[in-house]
Amino acid sequence: MIITIGGVAGSGTTTAAKVLSEKLGVPYISAGAIFREMAEEHGMTPVEFGKFAENNTDIDKEIDNRQAKLAEEADDLIIEGRLSAYFIDADLKVCFTAPLDVRAKRVCERENKSVETARLEIIAREESEAIRYRDIHNIDIKNMDIYDLIINTNSFDPESISEIIITTLKVI
Repeated sequence: MIITIGGVAGSGTTTAAKVLSEKLGVPYISAGAIFREMAEEHGMTPVEFGKFAENNTDIDKEIDNRQAKLAEEADDLIIEGRLSAYFIDADLKVCFTAPLDVRAKRVCERENKSVETARLEIIAREESEAIRYRDIHNIDIKNMDIYDLIINTNSFDPESISEIIITTLKVI
């Protein structure tokens, strides 16, 4: 079974993917980790790398290709990433959302920065991503039609989110 989990920055995709991975005994991969690793390789912050990627379509294509290849080679995999649902033939495509202030608080705690800095970086990152996704792939990231399940993660803890996904898997 292949599951994609996408969502906006700070919505908890990585945390939920880890919990779900443990519960199902299925490995997971993260596009965000690939992106941050590539940013580090280029000596940039994720925000700087996002701006750099706006003018370098090879960055996004490399992330997409790495994920797609891993999914093709796996029988069971959880793939966490903003665009994973668009490039992976998955049994279940899940999207997370949460209010901006909640996401900023999560990011500030994770990355040890102020809430306001996290909020501004999230806004900048999402603006950058929207441009790149539209220009590179002709994807409107705000269109949720591709997803089977959309969860507001502000309403649930990671354990509950994993249970919602597992329950959904039983009925598809």
